[in-house]
Amino acid sequence: MSSKEKKSVTILTESQLSSRAFKDEAYEFYKELRKSQPLYPLSLGSLGKGWLISRYDDAIHLLKNEKLKKNYENIFTAKEKRPALLKNEESLTKHMLNSDPPDHNRLRTLVQKAFTHRMILQLEDKIQHIADSLLDKVQPNKFMNLVDDYAFPLPIIVISEMLGIPLEDRQKFRVWSQAIIDFSDAPERLQENDHLLGEFVEYLESLVRKKRREPAGDLISALIQAESEGTQLSTEELYSMIMLLIVAGHETTVNLITNMTYALMCHGDQFEKLRQQPDLMNSAIEEALRFHSPVELTTIRWTAEPFILHGQEIKRKDVIIISLASANRDEKIFPNADIFDIERKNNRHIAFGHGNHFCLGAQLARLEAKIAMSTLLRRCPNIQLKGEKKQMKWKGNFLMRALEELPLSF
Repeated sequence: MSSKEKKSVTILTESQLSSRAFKDEAYEFYKELRKSQPLYPLSLGSLGKGWLISRYDDAIHLLKNEKLKKNYENIFTAKEKRPALLKNEESLTKHMLNSDPPDHNRLRTLVQKAFTHRMILQLEDKIQHIADSLLDKVQPNKFMNLVDDYAFPLPIIVISEMLGIPLEDRQKFRVWSQAIIDFSDAPERLQENDHLLGEFVEYLESLVRKKRREPAGDLISALIQAESEGTQLSTEELYSMIMLLIVAGHETTVNLITNMTYALMCHGDQFEKLRQQPDLMNSAIEEALRFHSPVELTTIRWTAEPFILHGQEIKRKDVIIISLASANRDEKIFPNADIFDIERKNNRHIAFGHGNHFCLGAQLARLEAKIAMSTLLRRCPNIQLKGEKKQMKWKGNFLMRALEELPLSF
């Protein structure tokens, strides 16, 4: 969107928010919204009317506002319920990210013991081994595409082992994940995505059958145990939870590692500072989470009760979308918000969300990023971007801020 086009736009569509062109200029657009239109109208196709939130304080308030619901069944009556856009939708949407208390608490409790501080720390040696093994493969070439060779395989191997799923299937998860996070209403995309999600459901059915026959000490076996007890997890919830853990268990970390590396490549002084002072790694990760937030926009929230925000009535059934990326660049909260500063103090970013739906895997993502980045800088100290910054392309994706690729030489 050019500056001229921005001024003439009165309603943003889903396809605009998902476009590569929007991703390229999003930060400037958000800056204008924070100044003059912190509540911006959206047209979300079959989902109806929506609003884009761009300011930090509004984001904090709305992320824990009980008037907003994640489960549309808590908003719409059976007659009002929108028809499923995808045949396989019901099998993959009954997870905690789409639920409200008390269901959300029940579902989260079933998996959160696998993400405790103690359990995550036990993965440290395993993650280090994975990072070293991946770099062993590319180091002789003096070149790699960070996304394909390092940032994607590291977290997908970790979450695959936690769940107890075959590593040889990890490339399939990449394709299926993209179909799940693609919000497009375009008929051809819907048809393609529905086909891919059908494949995913078939895969999950086969995997669950195998785990029932041969349970092990993995997270999927534990979830199947909960499902067999009847009152804790339905079959649809079981499939949905496995899907969520696979997708959320790697997508955010892929983007965190990639976006952090890209930010360092674009800010040579900060890269050199981190190389000289590796004890700044934790602070650098927090700044990377703020500066190029891996999740750009939240999943949808439905308005259960009308309320007023910035003089505008938000009506029942309206959709609220919160830009975490914009909130994390809010000048009122973050001095010099557009500056990448790995020594930033009091970094109160909300890259992992806020409130009930704060990311369950935040600690795991941080540990994976710390090991991945520390190992990369230690083993490849002369790493540099191969090509021009302007050649790097952001993916056209509604939810995520993700690079198509990041070619590096060392």
